[in-house]
Amino acid sequence: MALKKVRTVLLAGATVTGLVALGVSGATVAASGASSVNWAKVTHLTKTGPTSMTALVAAAKKEGKLNVIALPNNWANYGNIIKGFSRKYHIAINSENPEGSSAEEIQAVASDKGRSTAPDVIDVGTSYALTAQSEHLLAPYKVQTWNEIPAGLKQAAGYWFDDYGGYVAIGCNTKTVTKCPTSFKQMLTETGAQGYKIGLNNSPLTSNSALAAVQAAAVANGGSLSNVAPGVDFFATLNKNGAFVNTIADATTAQQGTTNIIIWWDYLQANGGISVPGWKVVVPSDVLLGEYYSQAISASAPDPAAARLWEEYLYSVQGQNLWLAGGARPAELAFMQAHHTANKGLVAKLPALPAHVTPLFPSTAQIEAAATVVNSTWAAKVGAGS
Repeated sequence: MALKKVRTVLLAGATVTGLVALGVSGATVAASGASSVNWAKVTHLTKTGPTSMTALVAAAKKEGKLNVIALPNNWANYGNIIKGFSRKYHIAINSENPEGSSAEEIQAVASDKGRSTAPDVIDVGTSYALTAQSEHLLAPYKVQTWNEIPAGLKQAAGYWFDDYGGYVAIGCNTKTVTKCPTSFKQMLTETGAQGYKIGLNNSPLTSNSALAAVQAAAVANGGSLSNVAPGVDFFATLNKNGAFVNTIADATTAQQGTTNIIIWWDYLQANGGISVPGWKVVVPSDVLLGEYYSQAISASAPDPAAARLWEEYLYSVQGQNLWLAGGARPAELAFMQAHHTANKGLVAKLPALPAHVTPLFPSTAQIEAAATVVNSTWAAKVGAGS
């Protein structure tokens, strides 16, 4: 999306009342008539004036940097997204703790407050965004494309808004597995001795994505998002059959042959996430379980203008298509497809979704309840793993 350049100066005679009418909540006017914007208080951009897109770009360039955290280069195409933002606006990005967790992001926002290196923005699981909001760590902000984000994927006041997501998927090495499973139930048909070496990307005791796999297994085996016990039993059966490898499954275990099937988000397995020749990713036919991650701006961001410009970039057509290039499904995808701005070639590469299966998106309460059940039963029924 081309960002239109607009005037940054105030028209002669503009008043504070007029600015408020324009929604310039963070602008003040000095006696000389010059404007001064506290970007930490700006909740949205205006078409013209001191809080326009042009003014935001100028302010962000003056700050000169942006601090991000827990954004691996190979996660949803963040390597190219970071390069694209820096190249477009000539703003340096400091990327800290790229392999960090959502919990570590929230901790950094709280503990590093007041430091120039503190995170300006975060990308976390929605439950963590809710926690950060409750602890007053976030600043409300609505990007220019706010109305293009579905209502269910954003906090009404703008404290957080979902960015990209995907579905629990089954990845399989077609070079070593004679018949790759396309459903959870099919994974019960073979034992480890016959060829299945199934792994999760992490332990469901500590990883939200692995927990989502257990939830998906529950739904596919007679349970529900509110009844995850059948999911634990599913993996207990796989373990008893010798088909479950209780370790952290990733590209390395796939390359070594320790695992030949991995249950993980579709976008993190596709597009080279598991760099194994013949690796095929399918969304299971018996359950369609998805989740989104959420963006938010720190209330104490040391670079508040750059933080807001980063969000504008991510939610532009350019930014959304960059997530799409990483195999993720951006929050504005439905709007973009309806308005023919989504890259059709990239959409075509997304793993196909099963027909006539209703998509399920766990609520925070359901995720927390599932975690409680898994934490109390997983080790005894499946094993602690490594």
